[in-house]
Amino acid sequence: MKFKFLVILGVFFFQFSFAQEKADIVLKKALTEAKSQNKNVLLIFHASWCKWCKTMEKNMELPETKPIFDKKFVTAFVDVQERGDKKNLENPGGEALMGKYKGKDAGLPFWLMLNPKGEVITDSFNEKNENLGCPSTAEEVAVFTAKLKKSSKMNNKELQIVQKVFTKN
Repeated sequence: MKFKFLVILGVFFFQFSFAQEKADIVLKKALTEAKSQNKNVLLIFHASWCKWCKTMEKNMELPETKPIFDKKFVTAFVDVQERGDKKNLENPGGEALMGKYKGKDAGLPFWLMLNPKGEVITDSFNEKNENLGCPSTAEEVAVFTAKLKKSSKMNNKELQIVQKVFTKN
């Protein structure tokens, strides 16, 4: 009986250790870090199957852009809308958090720029209320860089680098 209990307990802890962090905890940690570093938060909702999510992440991780985003933002990712056997990748509460910020039907990636208090500075919607997702056209990238400038005070050189990378990809 004791062995059976230990096996069940071991399985529980094994499964628990691989469970994704709750979305509100991801956000709370990012806000705490942002406050301590005097930065804003770039909160990105994404999924493993989403081509545009992967493109946005790749663009942000390039040697020329990563230092810019790291200097200006605490970036946090929340996994949502996963399918089938990938459902376990989701952050519990991610869909609700996305809905709180009016991103429920926006598509992916959906992103927000928040101040350290958690207040929205801007989001991924353009003036037509369309989700920019991963900006790629000249028009989308122009909107994106304007939002970056507003939310992080990126300088013109930094904005030009971001513009070049996102327009190219």
